[in-house]
Amino acid sequence: MTYNLLCTDIDGTLLNKDRRLSSLTISEIKRISPTVPVILISSRMPKAMRHLQRDLCILDKPLIAYNGGLILDGETVLEDTFIPVDLVHNIYLEIANTSIHLSLYYNDNWYVPEMDYWAKREENNTKVSPFVQSVPITIKQWQKESKGAHKIMAMGDANEIDTLYKSLETNLGHSLALYRSKDTYIEIAHTAISKETAINTLLEKIYPEYSLKDIIAFGDNYNDIAMLKSVGMGVAVANAKQEVLTIANDHTATNKEDGVALSIQKYF
Repeated sequence: MTYNLLCTDIDGTLLNKDRRLSSLTISEIKRISPTVPVILISSRMPKAMRHLQRDLCILDKPLIAYNGGLILDGETVLEDTFIPVDLVHNIYLEIANTSIHLSLYYNDNWYVPEMDYWAKREENNTKVSPFVQSVPITIKQWQKESKGAHKIMAMGDANEIDTLYKSLETNLGHSLALYRSKDTYIEIAHTAISKETAINTLLEKIYPEYSLKDIIAFGDNYNDIAMLKSVGMGVAVANAKQEVLTIANDHTATNKEDGVALSIQKYF
C-alpha cells in the first residue's frame, strides 16, 4: 500500500527524550516531504509547532493545533472551534478554591495567572512564553472580543486533578472534551473536535484527492486513538499507552529511539 499523506503527533511520538527532533527524524521527513505532505497534529498551540515545521522544512504545509480546535494553512484559518467564554468561566469557578493552575489558550496567545512551577514547566517543554494575567481579566477580555479558549490546561496535585476531572465530567461533560494526558494534567477542549475530525477537514479543504485510507499516522496517547483507527495505517510508538498499542495497525520503536523515522524508512 502506498501512503500519500503523513500525519504525526508531536510530544511522546515525534520528539526524542530531550523534546527535540533528532537528526534522523529531520533527514527522513525532509527526504519524503517533497512528494508526501507531512502534517503536524498536536494539542500544542501553533507557535509551539512552527519552529518544528521550520526545522523540518514543512512551513508550507498546514498544521493542526489544539487537537483540531484550530487548523491553519499558512495564515489562512481552515477551522476555528473554541470553548465559549461562559464555559471557561464555569471551569474557573470549579478551581477557584483549589491550588490548581489554569492555563488558557486562544490561537497563539497563552495566558497564565502567574509564572509558577506549572507555567515554567510548560514554557520549557514548548519553547513558548505565556502572558501573565489573572484568569478573571482574561475572561473579561474574551467577553468583549467574542473569543473563547481553544484549549484549557488544568495542572496540579493528582488528587485535586482527579476531583476536578470527575466534577467537570459530571457537570460539563456534554460540552467539553476532557483528556488526562498525565495524572497531574487535564487538557480541555470543545467536545466537537478531535484529531480525526481535523484530518477530515484537511482532506475536504486542502487534499480532496486523498481519502483516509491514503494516510499513515503516528501517535502515542489517548487523544490519538480515533486518528489511528480511522486512517489507512495507524502506527503506535512502542512507548504508547496500552490502549493505543492495542488498536494500532503497526508498532514502531519508541520516540526516544526514532520510532517515526524508522517507520518512514519502512513504508517509504
